Amino acid sequence: MIIVMRPFASDAEIEAVTALIASMRLASHVSRGSERTIVGVVGISEDKETLLAQFAQLEGVESVVPISRSYKLVSREARGDRTIVRLANGAAFGGGELVIAAGPCSVESRDQVNLTADAVARAGAKLLRGGAFKPRTSPYAFQGLGEEGLKYLREAADRTNLAVVTEVLDTRDVELVARYADVLQIGARNMQNFGLLREVGGARMPVLLKRGLSATIEEWLMAAEYVYGAGSHDIVLCERGIRSYDPQTRNLLDLAVVPLLLSLTHLPVIVDPSHGTGVRTLVLPMSLAAIAAGADGLLVEVHPNPAAAFSDGPQSLTLPNFSDLMARLAPIADAVGRSLPAPALAV
Repeated sequence: MIIVMRPFASDAEIEAVTALIASMRLASHVSRGSERTIVGVVGISEDKETLLAQFAQLEGVESVVPISRSYKLVSREARGDRTIVRLANGAAFGGGELVIAAGPCSVESRDQVNLTADAVARAGAKLLRGGAFKPRTSPYAFQGLGEEGLKYLREAADRTNLAVVTEVLDTRDVELVARYADVLQIGARNMQNFGLLREVGGARMPVLLKRGLSATIEEWLMAAEYVYGAGSHDIVLCERGIRSYDPQTRNLLDLAVVPLLLSLTHLPVIVDPSHGTGVRTLVLPMSLAAIAAGADGLLVEVHPNPAAAFSDGPQSLTLPNFSDLMARLAPIADAVGRSLPAPALAV
């Protein structure tokens, strides 16, 4: 159930609504827009018609909307406007500007991270991505540099005015990763790690939530519901491809999900064409297609020397490849009424 407050409802009126919800032993989630506040009510199991009437009589309430979807807090009906996830460096997922996150799959060295950060910042990226902790299928594969890698990311990002997005794998590491990152990433393998979702949500930081390897859209949005309910309302959904039977690409990149999600949820949506295809030459065309479909941005793997990368070299763009991608994005962005931000570093 969603309670829509009248424009510019007072704090006292909003508090009266949340107090009544608490007295019924229900949970409330308050979302404040520029003009209008919406209060979500979770845990309803009694007579909904009676509850609707009770809430509708309160001062400052404009309407009460029952929501039948299993994901209530992240549903499109839960907010009058779309969520814009704003970062300290000016990046804003869901706004008029596209947000591009770029960097290596794995943090391998300080020089590698610095070289990549300089290049992607000059090309127009707003976030530096990189894995300090790596979930690998083989226990013998490179697992990441841990805190040392986080330090390299933070140093490079601060120098280039980029924000840091990096994956957290374990509930025990959330506090550590949060000290260095601007956005906490939940990877595909952990999309339904409910303990981790709650822990990350409790950090009340921006969260990038990737779709699971074979997750349905409802399962993905229910995972977002866990994060939202735990406290973080700044969630970015990332389509990264789902498992398919065809070995020609790493995954099946589901671009139809982009406009669909824009109708189902108020959260911003970005696309990872690197994991979605696993093929370097496919990253550019699928990036263009993602923006044309309405994506709010991209998550792209970039490496100074993909042939020597510790992981995901075949899908990583070179530094010149990435500059070409950003140049090619400009007319597509313009065609769909979006723009690319000014480079974080002077060219």
